[in-house]
Amino acid sequence: MSAWNQALDAAGIHDPGLRDDYTRQRERAARFKRSAYLAARLLLPRTLFPHVVAMTAFMHHSDNLLDSGPEGGRAAAYDTWERQVRDALATGTADHPVIRPVLDTLTAHPRLRGHIEEYLGTARADLDFVGFTTEADHQAYVDAYSLPAFLLVACLLAPEGDGAEFRAGCRTFIDASQRLDFVNDLAEDLADGRLTIPRETLERHGVTRDDLEQARDLPGTRALITAVLGQARATLAASRPLVAIVPAPGRPLVRALIAFDELTAAAAARKGAGLLKASARPPVPGAVRVLLREYGHARRLRHTNVDGTRPGLASRA
Repeated sequence: MSAWNQALDAAGIHDPGLRDDYTRQRERAARFKRSAYLAARLLLPRTLFPHVVAMTAFMHHSDNLLDSGPEGGRAAAYDTWERQVRDALATGTADHPVIRPVLDTLTAHPRLRGHIEEYLGTARADLDFVGFTTEADHQAYVDAYSLPAFLLVACLLAPEGDGAEFRAGCRTFIDASQRLDFVNDLAEDLADGRLTIPRETLERHGVTRDDLEQARDLPGTRALITAVLGQARATLAASRPLVAIVPAPGRPLVRALIAFDELTAAAAARKGAGLLKASARPPVPGAVRVLLREYGHARRLRHTNVDGTRPGLASRA
């Protein structure tokens, strides 16, 4: 039996049609961010992995509707999608293969409902997004879109009880990760008409949007990229306490995600103004070392607790 089928069994997902739905969403999640997918596959308890897959695929499908396709049709496409999701939440049934695993995951993790509703209520912040004027605009975007989207998946790792500390830790991490993505993907975003570094930050370094669009390797553009990367790296370091907040089975994954971003930030710093032409990618050997290190931690945890579960992560009866 494949590891994926074993994970479906461990999560209590036995219906053949539902297993097919989860499998299709696994393929979607794997395309979204390969390193994060591999980390989740290797490091999470089997009981949890299919649910993380389902919510990652849901988040990615929603995100695609918001920021891809003909601009004139995005709002209508998202309106239709939001109605489908809200109807499914109200009735407990759905025809859409992305939504059906979400409903199943919701039965195993009922507190997910509030995060889905929060995301639906704020996701439109990404619909017409073209850039920021001030740092405050960046922070408002993190609150309105980045954090609710991240919590769709991250809430599955949350501790029991009051989630305020966990949410604050997630907010610090996703602020850092989002800022890193913005500076690392400058060339792609500018080609799509999005300037993701606040204009006030450009002005502070004497840089114009045209300088960035023309990929000008100037002292100002180099200083700008260094400053934004420095801010992302400092916030990423400040997110490390999140590891201790997450219950033990999720800690190897959280450490790996932070380490992947640290590797990406270092690669971006080495590339410097080259980011104006293409994104940086973390070195494969470094990413492999992270996975191997955290896989060792995960194996030791599973040896201590044979099935890798904790209260709230156990499979359904």
